[in-house]
Amino acid sequence: MTEHEDSAKVEQYVGEITGGMKPSMKLTIMGVLSSSPSSLTVSLLCSPVDPKADIALLLTINFQERSVTRNARIAEEWGQEEKNIQYFPFTPGENFKMEIVCEHQRIRVLVDGNQLCDFNHRVQQIKTVTAMKITGDARLTKVA
Repeated sequence: MTEHEDSAKVEQYVGEITGGMKPSMKLTIMGVLSSSPSSLTVSLLCSPVDPKADIALLLTINFQERSVTRNARIAEEWGQEEKNIQYFPFTPGENFKMEIVCEHQRIRVLVDGNQLCDFNHRVQQIKTVTAMKITGDARLTKVA
């Protein structure tokens, strides 16, 4: 990952995960939400260019529903959505720090240092995850 400085609303950010995901790896996303956000999406991709490639994690934050949906697409088939969260940590117009931590069996998502959710790996080889894409209503200040 490389650091990304941008003062405009996120249209789409795509960054390479050099060498692929592996246990103990942490991806950090820092930014400022727009004053009236609709959604923010973070995708962990097996290929940033092949539209049919597996998606290891599609994390969608819906501000109207105050929900965080997780899913994966394997062999062009979407799996079961997961939506359970204990709290909704995002505030319009405020800074946030999201950390995506790869563990042996799952991906752990933290926001501002607090655990938000887990997502068990559905891709067979987590090292095939080679890119992260971010879209939505936020201004990114750092992606690493």
